[in-house]
Amino acid sequence: MISVQKSLRLHIALLGRVNAGKSSFLNLVAGQDVSIASAVAGTTTDVVEKAQELIPLGPVVWLDTAGFGDQTELGKQRLSRTLKALDKADIAVLVCEGARIETEEKQIMAEAARRNLPLIKIFNKADIFPVPEEADGISVNSTDLSSRDRVLNRFKAELIKKAPEDIMNPPTLIGDIVKDGGSVVLVIPLDDQAPKGRLLPLQVQVIRDGLDHGCSVTAVRDSEYAGLLSRLATPPDLVIIDSSVVGTIIPQTPAEIPLTTFSILFARLKGDLSKLVEGARALTELQDGDKVLIAESCTHHAAKNDIGRVKIPELIRRKTGKQLEFIHLAGCDFPDNLADFRLVIQCGGCMSNRRTILSRINRCESFGVPITNYGVCLSALQGFLPRVIAPFHHLREAKAASPHR
Repeated sequence: MISVQKSLRLHIALLGRVNAGKSSFLNLVAGQDVSIASAVAGTTTDVVEKAQELIPLGPVVWLDTAGFGDQTELGKQRLSRTLKALDKADIAVLVCEGARIETEEKQIMAEAARRNLPLIKIFNKADIFPVPEEADGISVNSTDLSSRDRVLNRFKAELIKKAPEDIMNPPTLIGDIVKDGGSVVLVIPLDDQAPKGRLLPLQVQVIRDGLDHGCSVTAVRDSEYAGLLSRLATPPDLVIIDSSVVGTIIPQTPAEIPLTTFSILFARLKGDLSKLVEGARALTELQDGDKVLIAESCTHHAAKNDIGRVKIPELIRRKTGKQLEFIHLAGCDFPDNLADFRLVIQCGGCMSNRRTILSRINRCESFGVPITNYGVCLSALQGFLPRVIAPFHHLREAKAASPHR
């Protein structure tokens, strides 16, 4: 459980007014002192993250947030962090003082509704604030440890009922595009950006997904790919390559062999591939002086040929011939105002959960700003986009033909 990365966990945001007892509720459910609980309002000053195995849901991440209703200047900064945490939450949990639903609670409910987040109400401090029997929520006295199992069972039942379908039944990466028993070749360059002694999380996930669907998976460096292909008795059912080598690997791959990239797979798994492909059209419409935001979901030391900070900007400038301004952001940072940008290019998102990527896509849509991602962008710039999205055409056609869509 400890080794499960955060991007694969159900993210549960605990929300409420200042001193509603969010941290006490988290400590009760977790069975340990995860967050500092105090009668002093505003004890939680930043988002506290706690990983836990919550059977039968599996691995989750709790996001214990600063409370609503703090009118100080620092309180406004805390609220900003809380709202950013909501962008990556899969479920919102509103902790109330009894069944008290007032200005702060209504604001939280509105923020959750705006993000289309499932919401569970917790009526905390039920020993102090009586809760009507007909109230729509779970009554809790978070200081009563003897009530933990009863509360936890009811809470887990609500989580199971309201958890997003893609959390309870995670979508496949390649199981729907490779037949059972098929063969897959992964082309993984070991350049100066490759982590020492290990594979990237998305590469590991593809291997596991292939094994889960009975596929044979072969990994090879880009320098040995041609030799491997010539030795295979039958062509692979799918070739998956790193976005950085599309220009060298695709010409070596016969047209009849389906091929895509790791980043394209993750664009489909964690976001909306069709919207990211549509966003890539803006690459041909850029003009002098346009601003392009390059958003990375993790923080890392940039290598001299970093894909987001060096390779993509160089390719775009060379392809368009325009004088452009590139803005780079890493980690959880993402602008509240996107009006100044002509295009957003998101990384592959291997360290982000699906909700984070979708919220970024939705925010771009609200500003009318196209968004694409590294893999789609690189393939489009090099003229290979139709090739790398071809394996998914039959899925889109099947969805379009379905009477239940």
